[in-house]
Amino acid sequence: MLIRYTYKEIKKMATGFNEKLGEGGYGSVFKGKLRSEPSVAIKVLRKSKGNGQDFINEVATIGRIHHQNVVQLIGYCAEGSKRALVYEFMPNGSLDKFIFSSEGNTHLTYDTIYNIAMGVAHGITYLHHGCEMQILHFDIKPHNILLDEKFTPKVSDFGLAKLYPIDKSVVTMTAARGTIGYMAPELFYTNIGKISDKSDVYSFGMLLMEIASKRKNLNPHAERSSQLYFPFWIYDQLDKEKDIEMEDVIEEEKKIAKKLMIVSLWCIQLKPNDRPSINKVVEMLEGDIENLKIPPKPSLYPHETLEKLCSNQTTLPQFISSSTNSMEIATNAPLDESTLQENHHEIETNF
Repeated sequence: MLIRYTYKEIKKMATGFNEKLGEGGYGSVFKGKLRSEPSVAIKVLRKSKGNGQDFINEVATIGRIHHQNVVQLIGYCAEGSKRALVYEFMPNGSLDKFIFSSEGNTHLTYDTIYNIAMGVAHGITYLHHGCEMQILHFDIKPHNILLDEKFTPKVSDFGLAKLYPIDKSVVTMTAARGTIGYMAPELFYTNIGKISDKSDVYSFGMLLMEIASKRKNLNPHAERSSQLYFPFWIYDQLDKEKDIEMEDVIEEEKKIAKKLMIVSLWCIQLKPNDRPSINKVVEMLEGDIENLKIPPKPSLYPHETLEKLCSNQTTLPQFISSSTNSMEIATNAPLDESTLQENHHEIETNF
């Protein structure tokens, strides 16, 4: 059972909110202490308009979850407009600081990276198939994967999660929510396919691509335009049977990275029906690389959408691939770094 705390107790736990662990669009996370736990993470939510539905979702969703690859919720506070969540403490923080930072943080070996990928996949499998209700996360990304002292990954941040009957294959939503760069195309374009558990598979594919290559899926500083949108470049290297350019990586590690990249390309197929289920993803990750086929080249739009854009000269702030893999923006705005980096801003888009 979850423990309900008063705000006074939360403040005491967090010793006056002195030690901040991180910050996001939802609010701030502080380190705290309980008598029964050496350390906890306390997420204090900003005051929000409305009824705090994200908070209610998170408490209701994660309160019933118990899995080694999903962060454990200990308790919560709901006192007027003051809301907080108390989680188990993850000493190694979030995954993004290990794969994106250039500050010389702990170097992750490819064995560790592979174990992290497997752990996240098992966590998502549990959410999709291991609970009474199917839980769709809708915001799988490196920032929301926390690491314990042994680098065991745990899926966290369930503010956007939704509960569905386990036998329901299609999800009804009135708004697409998540983080650009990880959001599945069907969350924007209904003609691609229905929103389902395959939307989390797409996000996991983007995460897998990033941890395998230790870089973001979109690079505004790429030397060659063909490397701007990384999945296209990776596909071309694999398709031509070239070695992926990676620094300080031995042959066995390249094999692991290649397997992760092939699986990631399957996960980010444009149409949901062309993506594997998360169970199949686990099977692919556990199997031999020799049994993996290179998937069709990933694309960002179906052909009919491209044709419509060209014929109508529609302006959309999204990326389009040309035959040479160079990237263009279908908008009147110039292609600049701030536009490119918006893929990591959280948004809410109404249909």
